[in-house]
Amino acid sequence: MHNTRDSFGSKFGAIAALAGSAVGLGNIWKFPYEAGNNGGGAFLLVYIFFTVAIGLPVMLSEFALGRYSGRNAFGTFDRLEPKTVWRYFGVLVLLAATMILSFYGTVAGWTLEYVFKSFTFSFHVGTDVDLNTMFSDFITNPYKPVFWQIVFMALTGFIVLAGVKKGIERYTKLMMPLLFVLILILGIRACTLDGAMEGIKFFFLPKFSELTSQGVLSALGQAFFSLSIGMGVLLTYASYIKKDENLTSISLQVICADTLIAVLAGIAIFPAVFAFNIAPDSGPGLVFLTLPQVFQSMAFGQLWAILFFLLLTMAALTSSISLLEVIVAFFVEEKHISRRKATVISTVIVTIFGILCTLSFGPLKEVHIGNLSVFGIFDYVSSNILLPVGGILISIYMGWRFDRRLLEAELTNNGELKLWLLKPLIFVLKYVAPLFILVILLHSLGLF
Repeated sequence: MHNTRDSFGSKFGAIAALAGSAVGLGNIWKFPYEAGNNGGGAFLLVYIFFTVAIGLPVMLSEFALGRYSGRNAFGTFDRLEPKTVWRYFGVLVLLAATMILSFYGTVAGWTLEYVFKSFTFSFHVGTDVDLNTMFSDFITNPYKPVFWQIVFMALTGFIVLAGVKKGIERYTKLMMPLLFVLILILGIRACTLDGAMEGIKFFFLPKFSELTSQGVLSALGQAFFSLSIGMGVLLTYASYIKKDENLTSISLQVICADTLIAVLAGIAIFPAVFAFNIAPDSGPGLVFLTLPQVFQSMAFGQLWAILFFLLLTMAALTSSISLLEVIVAFFVEEKHISRRKATVISTVIVTIFGILCTLSFGPLKEVHIGNLSVFGIFDYVSSNILLPVGGILISIYMGWRFDRRLLEAELTNNGELKLWLLKPLIFVLKYVAPLFILVILLHSLGLF
C-alpha cells in the first residue's frame, strides 16, 4: 500500500504545498488587522517569538508523525492506537477540516466576486458609503455569493482531483511564487504613496505600552492558527514527504515563508491605510470595504485592485486544497474508493455545508443557535474549540506517548542528520505547548 501512494516529487514542491497550507486569508487580512489593533511592531515581535517557540516544535512533531505513519490523519491514529481513545483523534481532525473549509469557501467566494468587480470597474462608485452598500448588497444576495462559493470549491476540487504530485504540488509550485511576487509589487507600490512612512512606522516600531495581555494572547493565537497546527493538514501532507528530506529544514522554511507573507501583507496594507487616513484597526472589513476605496483613489487603481484580489484568491486556494486533501485522503485510504470519487464526494459535502454558511448572511440570517449564525457556529466551533483541542492533543501525544526513538529517527533520517534540539523539543511538547494552547482555548471560550 505504501508503495502505490502518491508523494511530493521535490523538496521545493513539499515546501510550496506546506507553506501554501499555512499562508491563507488569515495572513493577508487578519494578521495586519491584529497587528493594527495591538501595538504594531510589538505584536510582530511577540508573534515571531511564539511561532518559533511553540509553533515550530508542534509542527515538527506533526511532520514526524505523518511521515512515519505514511497515512492520512484518521488512518495514522487508527493504526498506531487501534484499541485506545486516541483513535478518535482522526474524527476530530476530519470534523475540523470540514467545518473550516465550509465557512472558508464563503469568504473565498467573496474574493472571487471582488476579482470580477475589479475587472469590471465596479469600485468606481464614489463614496465609501456606496462601497459599504455594495458589499452588504452582495453578501445578502441569495444567489451571487453561493455561485462564487461553488466556483471556488470546484477550483479546489479540480486541483485535488489530479493528485498530490500532478495536482497539489504542480499548482502550489506555480501559485506560491506568484503570490509572493504579487504581494511584493503591491508592497512597493504602497510604499511610494504620500504619507506611507507613517504606516511603515506604525507596523514596525514596537510600542510595548500599547501591547496588552489581550494583544499577547492574540499573537499566540495568530501564531498557532496561521501554521495549520492541529487540523490534520501538516500530518497528511507530511505523509507525502520522501524519507530522505530534512523535516527540520522544511519546517523552518515553511515558518519563514508564512511569516514573510504576513509581514509583506502589512507592508502592502498599512502605508495605503495611513496615506488615505483610514483607521488601521478597522477590522476584517479592511479588505472588502477600505481597500477598494484606496484603489479607486490611486493611479492605475483597477490594476492594483485586480492584483490584490487575485492574490487573496490564490492564498485562499492554497489553503483550501490542503483542507480538502485531509478529507479526500481519508476516503481514498480508509474507505478504499478512487481519488476521483473521493474528491467529488468530499467537495459536494463541504459545498453543501458551505452554502448554508454563505446564506447565513442573507436568506438564513434569522437562523441562530444562541446568538450565532450558521457561519458563526462553523467558525466558532472549529477555530475556538476543535483547533486548540487538536493542538493540545497532538502535543500531549507526541510528548508523552509516541516513542521518542521513532521521533528521533524521523527527525534525524535514522541518524544521518544532527538534531541538537531533541530535549528542548520534548520539553516544549510535554509541558509548554499544551499549557499555552490551553490558554488559547480558555481565552477563545471567554473563560480567561
